[in-house]
Amino acid sequence: MKKEKLPNQLTMIRIFMIPIFVILFYLPQGTVIKGAVSNGHSSVMWIIAAVVFAVASFTDWLDGYLARKWHVVSNFGKFADPLADKMLNMVAFVVLVAMNIVPIWAVAIIICRELAVTGLRLLLVEQGGVVMAAAMPGKIKTATQMTSVIFLFLGDPFYIGMILFYICVFFTIYSGYDYFSKNMSVFKNAD
Repeated sequence: MKKEKLPNQLTMIRIFMIPIFVILFYLPQGTVIKGAVSNGHSSVMWIIAAVVFAVASFTDWLDGYLARKWHVVSNFGKFADPLADKMLNMVAFVVLVAMNIVPIWAVAIIICRELAVTGLRLLLVEQGGVVMAAAMPGKIKTATQMTSVIFLFLGDPFYIGMILFYICVFFTIYSGYDYFSKNMSVFKNAD
C-alpha cells in the first residue's frame, strides 16, 4: 500500500463503518450491563457500537495527521474527509434521537449548522478558490461531538456524555457564527 493513498483509504474505511455502526442497533441487544449510569444500562451491542464509532472517529484524526505529515493532499480527501465526519456524526445523533437520549431540537441545530457551513465552504471555493480550514471552535465542536457520542452509547457514566453534548451544541452555534462572520464577503457578489 502506497503511503500517499493511506489517508484517503482511512476516509473510505470510516465511510464503510457507518452502516456497520447502524446495523448494530438492529441486532439483538444481548446482555444488559447495569451500572452507575444515567439511563441505568448499556447493552453489549451499544458498547460494540461505541467501539466502532470510536475507531471510526480515530481514523478521522489519523488520516488528517498522516496527510499533513506526508504532505499528501488530494481533491478526494478535501471532499470526502469532512463529508465522512459529518455522515458519521449525523447518523450517530439521529440514532440517539430515535433512542430518546438527546433532544431533537439540539440535533436539528447541529445538522442545520453542518449544512450551512458546508454550503459556505462550497461558495468560497466557487467564488475565489478559497478552501476554508477548520478553526479552533470548529475543532472543539467536532471533538466534543465525537466524545459525547461515545459516552452516550456507553451509558453516559456521571452524565459526561450529556455535558459534552451541550458543550458541542454551544460550539456548534459559536463556530457557525464564527465562520459566517469572517466570510460575509462571499455574499456581496451573490446575485
